[in-house]
Amino acid sequence: MFHNIGLSELLIILVIIILVFGVGKISKIGGELGAGIRAFKDGLSGKKKIEEETEKEPSENKTNDL
Repeated sequence: MFHNIGLSELLIILVIIILVFGVGKISKIGGELGAGIRAFKDGLSGKKKIEEETEKEPSENKTNDL
């Protein structure tokens, strides 16, 4: 679909985006996007830690109940 986009087309799209949003708004959007991606990755790693802990808990509870 986008295999025929060249450098000149990308530059035109970039200029249009800068004209519509402005440089300050684009940098703010980029920062918020980066923070969102970082939070998503942290959430995934936190989910893995929770899953690992819940897998360990049943075996620990069985030994404590004896």
